[in-house]
Amino acid sequence: MLTEHKVLTTNQIAAIEFTSVRRAQDRLRRLRELGVVFAFRESYLRGGTSQTRYALGYLGARLIAAQRAEKPPAPKVYTERLERLALWPTLDHQLGVNDFFCALAAYRNPARLRELGREGEVSGLTHWWSEKRCTEFFVKYQGGGPDIRLRPDGYGCWEESGRAVRFFLEHDTGSESLTKVTGKIADYTAFPTDAFGILLFSVHSTRREIALRAALRRNLAGYDPGVVIATAARDHGHADGPAAPIWGMWTHHSGDTVPRRYRLAELPVRGPSIEHRATNTLQPFSEAAFDPNDREMLRRIDTPPEPPASAGYPDDDHDLDDVTLYDDTEDDVYRAPVAPAWPNTQQPRRWAA
Repeated sequence: MLTEHKVLTTNQIAAIEFTSVRRAQDRLRRLRELGVVFAFRESYLRGGTSQTRYALGYLGARLIAAQRAEKPPAPKVYTERLERLALWPTLDHQLGVNDFFCALAAYRNPARLRELGREGEVSGLTHWWSEKRCTEFFVKYQGGGPDIRLRPDGYGCWEESGRAVRFFLEHDTGSESLTKVTGKIADYTAFPTDAFGILLFSVHSTRREIALRAALRRNLAGYDPGVVIATAARDHGHADGPAAPIWGMWTHHSGDTVPRRYRLAELPVRGPSIEHRATNTLQPFSEAAFDPNDREMLRRIDTPPEPPASAGYPDDDHDLDDVTLYDDTEDDVYRAPVAPAWPNTQQPRRWAA
């Protein structure tokens, strides 16, 4: 996990692997003493500190290298890398992205599933790729022209009630202008996004979501981007987190407000249908992941399939006319026992190891 996603908080690790934060703290303390993980915190100007953040320590990096039959990193180089991580300008953004996926991963926490007698059950988050992995795979080479490269904050697959919703995540913290945020649509339009999933915008507040939807309407000016888009604000306060009915569909003739909210599992299904495969410690949450070298996946980049016929709900006016949605007759919805809290929004000013 830490190799792929760089840094996780105590609460995030507890949510996906342990039955309590205390048990997670005890295990992480032992791993830190062994040098398997590296721990650091933020000190706030007005007092107090953040949750402890964990990255892969040098011993952990050597173990991973041995598992992969790779050359281990040099101690000095790796130490400098950890120091840079602690001062990483986009650390809060990365923690927010990881919090989104950890909130989904918490639904299949193995320790809690054992307590509930559902050990071995595979549902919930079955595919989680980092930004780096996405950037390496989602590229359309244009020959003489500039390549089209998607840079989402993450890519995932959410399975619930027999449906598998694949999605690209754009995690917005409000630090970028709405012009820059909506400008990302151009790459998703030029790339065969519909052949791999839908596009989710997760923003920090309801006010920001309304402004984003208005900006999308202005900037696209009635143009259909050919991508299924849904928006949600993180101040919803719903116990089910990102899996909850917090998502509002956006189309090129949508209004700025959202007439109806949908669960993540109720959003349109796009992308490949992958038969589950065994996962391992090096690649958790990858049961529904596809092989980046698979010819069928590469073909989708060059020749995307025709989009499915549109369908909508008449009680939502025109907001959903261009997307195929969930059948309301299937109401057997799996709910998680817990959902991790969103990260502390207080701004850090200096660091403490």
